[in-house]
Amino acid sequence: MAVIGASERPGSVGRTLLWNLIQSPFGGTVFPVNPQRPSVLGIKSYADIASVPEVVDLAVIATPAATVPQVIRECVEAGVKGAIIVSAGFKEVGAAGLALEQQVLAEARRGGMRIIGPNCLGVMNPLAGLNATFAGTIARAGNVAFISQSGALCTSILDWSLGENVGFSAFVSIGSMLDVSWGDLIEYLGDDPSTHSIVLYMESIGDAQGFLSAAREVAIDKPIIVLKVGHTEAAAQAAASHTGALTGSDEVLNAAFRRCGVLRVHTISDLFDMAEILAKQPRPKGNRLSIVTNAGAPERSLPMPSSVVGELWQLWLQRL
Repeated sequence: MAVIGASERPGSVGRTLLWNLIQSPFGGTVFPVNPQRPSVLGIKSYADIASVPEVVDLAVIATPAATVPQVIRECVEAGVKGAIIVSAGFKEVGAAGLALEQQVLAEARRGGMRIIGPNCLGVMNPLAGLNATFAGTIARAGNVAFISQSGALCTSILDWSLGENVGFSAFVSIGSMLDVSWGDLIEYLGDDPSTHSIVLYMESIGDAQGFLSAAREVAIDKPIIVLKVGHTEAAAQAAASHTGALTGSDEVLNAAFRRCGVLRVHTISDLFDMAEILAKQPRPKGNRLSIVTNAGAPERSLPMPSSVVGELWQLWLQRL
């Protein structure tokens, strides 16, 4: 792995990324890339990705947005097949940033490179001991995958999960989704035997067809829970200013989620609760659930479930 923009400046993203990776027991070699320094944190540094003596599988990029198209071009020429761009300053800032994104994407596609980000926290694989983020610590290992467009919410979930002993099989900050999208990650996690359920924090749906196709297939075997923000015009504008994308029609999304078997929650508290339930409780199997209640109205108010498992999650969410 290479950290492009590695730094020794205390508190910088480049320093935190490098420190997290060299402290991770994932078993790989980490190469700092910084043309201004011969070494970073005591590790030999390289002027550019072409100077790294081994083929790099993943580049983590933390350089200013204006430099990223050139960095991606150099990565493609060096044979790098994957990159995480944590840098901000792309379409969320307007037309100039959008133009930069298009340059980045054109360079990446020229070499078949896949990109997570930009404007993201990074990626953790707690089971493998990989922490390619600038978060303060790595998540606990578990069987729930968490994907978020908000890096800030990632850190909140992370802090909460450590106190509640909730673990994750994957912890992904997807950012602006320039390339890798919800559908790509859901398909991957659907095939991952270590992932038993998937929790999403979504600001924009992006490739709707890809998301719905992947979710419809995976939700048959693994619960998918989504907190989709943007109910109001003000919320939609706030989300757009963060990721630079429209949030979409709320009514249409509700119908689409129901159709593909995705359960939508509406508050961050519910998202936390569902993550904990999925991490700590066995999944319901079959139709062997009995409910004793002195009121019928809550049950009648629930949406029609698409499956028995969907019904159970709906009932748990309503805390019947």
